[in-house]
Amino acid sequence: MSKVIKFAVVKADMSKKHISGKQSQRGFTLIELIVVVIILGILAAVALPRFVNLQRDARIAKLQAARGSVSAASALVHATAFSRAGVADLVACTGGGTADNLTGATGTVCTESGLINMVYAYPAVTAIGTAGMLSMAGLTGVFNPTAAELQAEGYTYSAAGGVATFGVIGSTTPATCFFTYTQPTAANTAPAISGLTTTGC
Repeated sequence: MSKVIKFAVVKADMSKKHISGKQSQRGFTLIELIVVVIILGILAAVALPRFVNLQRDARIAKLQAARGSVSAASALVHATAFSRAGVADLVACTGGGTADNLTGATGTVCTESGLINMVYAYPAVTAIGTAGMLSMAGLTGVFNPTAAELQAEGYTYSAAGGVATFGVIGSTTPATCFFTYTQPTAANTAPAISGLTTTGC
């Protein structure tokens, strides 16, 4: 018995081009890296001033929001005091004390959070720790905030001579980044809420 072995014929495809000894280059050249660094430097130089300007805009917006809260709080207390027509409450207010609802030089009105001191039926300018405009404005989650609680929310507050000054933390020149609330000095007059001073924000 004899076996026949058959061999398959393999044809080489000569149309395919073979890659010769050099492999394709990998990585970046020094010139490409320098160009990338220069482009990043230019972008940083352009973007940084815009980023700083955005921070200033954010502080101004925060100050504007506080001014809106103060204005709304003033109107709410005034409306509440006149709707109660000077008749004292019969029930103690949250946190203690009974509101007298008087619209004269001194008075108190009851809110959901506690008593607010008034001057001519508008929130009084009081020191931190005494419920007045600062408490009514609701700039923090606490009814009668401490200085630390107020600063944690990004605000500053000072009171002197019936004028409350509101500012924001982080302003470049705090003395020129604020607005004021001045309590009324006579009956039938409204408090003065200044415009924003933003040159130092």
